[in-house]
Amino acid sequence: MSDSLGKKKVLGRGLSALLDQSGTGETSLDVAAEHATGSPARIPVDRIEPNPFQPRTHFSETDLHELALSITEYGIIQPLTLRKIDQGRFQVIAGERRLKAAIISGLQEVPAYVRLANDEQMLEIALVENIQRTDLNPLEVAISFQRLLEECKIKQEDLSQKVGKDRSTISNYIRLLKLPTEIQVAVRDNLISMGHARALINVGDERSQLMILQQILEGKLSVRQVEESVRNLTTGVPNRPVPKTELSPKLEQARSSLSRTLQSKVELKLRKTGSGTITIRFRSEEDLDRIIAKFES
Repeated sequence: MSDSLGKKKVLGRGLSALLDQSGTGETSLDVAAEHATGSPARIPVDRIEPNPFQPRTHFSETDLHELALSITEYGIIQPLTLRKIDQGRFQVIAGERRLKAAIISGLQEVPAYVRLANDEQMLEIALVENIQRTDLNPLEVAISFQRLLEECKIKQEDLSQKVGKDRSTISNYIRLLKLPTEIQVAVRDNLISMGHARALINVGDERSQLMILQQILEGKLSVRQVEESVRNLTTGVPNRPVPKTELSPKLEQARSSLSRTLQSKVELKLRKTGSGTITIRFRSEEDLDRIIAKFES
């Protein structure tokens, strides 16, 4: 798509580079309605719709409220980028987080550049814009790369130039999407790092991957420890189990008491940090209902 528009290669310069690459300040995206100039317009927030192609799947409420406080004090420093979709109606191309925070802060209008973009252009712009941000987790970046390659039909070489990352880096991100769902969720929730996940990619079967994931979570293994564990596994060297933290008499008594009360097997695991997990086993849905009823009584 980028070739057909005659765009120059973009080396990670973000949204502004995508929207203005002719050297004259004009592009096919700059002919949008009455606000298609270099100055942002003031757009009422009740006329702005979310971006249906938004690659972000989660917005932290804490971060939104912190940004809202900043907007209340300083205003919106970086205008949103919108496209006009109907008479008096607009849709977010980039800046949905700023829009949400502006609404929280009570703003009735936001500064925005208005552009003309078809759905494919809009998706590409939103994805490239988001990849440039530092607050995306590795899984969100991987999904964005995958969508650019598959939905926008961008070649990996061109994508590398657009986002300013080498092809091997892009490949490493995309490979995360081949991992089991449990590992992807752990990456998304920042329970493990991308380094941990990359080491697990080299494990041949899913069962072993999940086994090592459990070891990481229980033993707080470093990336180097995981790499050693994977190396031992792939070379046939017996894998040393992660030593379990012994329960104190008090915690063992608590576990036994809870097991007797619930009439179910209860496991209590303690981490070195002092935190831990309680696992309650049930045999069927009826057994689960029985356990829940005990908590509610």
